[in-house]
Amino acid sequence: MARETVEVIGASAASPEAVWCIASDFCGAWHPAIATIHAERDERGALVRAFTVDGEDTVYREQLTWLSDSDRTLAYTHLQGIVGAEAYDGRIAISAGDGGGSSVRWSARVEAASPRLQVICEGTKAIFEAGIAALSETALATRAAEQPGPLPAPAATRDIVIDGDPRLALTATPDGDGPLCLFLHGIGGSRGNWLPQLGAVGGVTRAAALDLRGYGGSALGRHPSTVEDYCDDILRVKEDLGADRLVLVGLSYGSWIATSFAMRHPGMLAGLVLSGGCTGMSEASLEEREAFRVSRKVPLDAGQTPADFAPAVVKVLAGPNASDAVKKQLLNSMAEIPAATYRDALVCFTNPSGRFDFSRLTMPVLMMTGEHDRLAPPTEIRGVAERILAQAARPNVRYETIADAGHVCNLEQPDAYNRILLEFLSGLAA
Repeated sequence: MARETVEVIGASAASPEAVWCIASDFCGAWHPAIATIHAERDERGALVRAFTVDGEDTVYREQLTWLSDSDRTLAYTHLQGIVGAEAYDGRIAISAGDGGGSSVRWSARVEAASPRLQVICEGTKAIFEAGIAALSETALATRAAEQPGPLPAPAATRDIVIDGDPRLALTATPDGDGPLCLFLHGIGGSRGNWLPQLGAVGGVTRAAALDLRGYGGSALGRHPSTVEDYCDDILRVKEDLGADRLVLVGLSYGSWIATSFAMRHPGMLAGLVLSGGCTGMSEASLEEREAFRVSRKVPLDAGQTPADFAPAVVKVLAGPNASDAVKKQLLNSMAEIPAATYRDALVCFTNPSGRFDFSRLTMPVLMMTGEHDRLAPPTEIRGVAERILAQAARPNVRYETIADAGHVCNLEQPDAYNRILLEFLSGLAA
């Protein structure tokens, strides 16, 4: 099979925000060739558009594989309709124009046998040119997007203790339908860091935030923790709360644990949400891992506790405009960590079982990180998201940069974080 890339770049006098408002409507009828179009969902919740074009009876289907409102990009793959196409992957990117307005880049990678490949590419180019012209015209004639509506009222929560070895403590919303959305905090956090998300998510699906081993109301195990132990704890929570499937939501260390679980039990997950991290130290060299562990053990070996160096940690975690209330919450959660728990987490984190195989991620994936995150900057997390898009067998990936937030982006910008999370969960529920 031969391969070819088609790319058309156009300009619009409309702002990037106005153009993206139109282009991001994956199932909208804004393209002039569209005769009919409607939205579908596959069994994983991935968004599919089914459409016909003027003068044809053929039904075309394309699945959304990538979405980023913050980057103003989307990608899709052809499922049905183009005769002779073995593979067809399209991408739209909207950016600011050099002299004002917008630049629209629309491309597709096509695989087909010759001479059919040339016919498909010629037709694609014409479709892109007409589409970019329509985007520009429609954006100029469209009013600014409405402000988002209010978030749902917070759901009630309750505390739960799961007895066993070790004891596990959670805060959960009342039982309900749908998968269990389980929140996993970072090395310097606690389940309390997720309270704004628990309240918001509780109106969509069941939710719970877990204190990891040794944190808060959860006890350390009888031996040093491994990532397999954390995965077993997730399974215990799933069984105790009677959940058929899970949506794991992690932050930093919790994201690494969530991805580790996804590698081992992909069929148990309805979705995977990774904030401020993903790969952890799984791709670091032995020297890098050892340097990380030793540098963070130095104050502990000198007799300090996490409470002693919590102020310095908060300066790294918080964004430049974090409120005093957020800084205080970060300080308190860090200060409450026992020294033994902190040591235990450091050893586990710096002894990963191996690199991740992103082809195993069969569930929808949402990745977010703060604009000012020093530990997991947008360039790094966006790059991992792009790798998942490239390697997953049936990718369904969303990436977002949370504006004006540091590492703990869910605390600094809870409304922005919750809106994106609720959109993702609503798609799964649909």
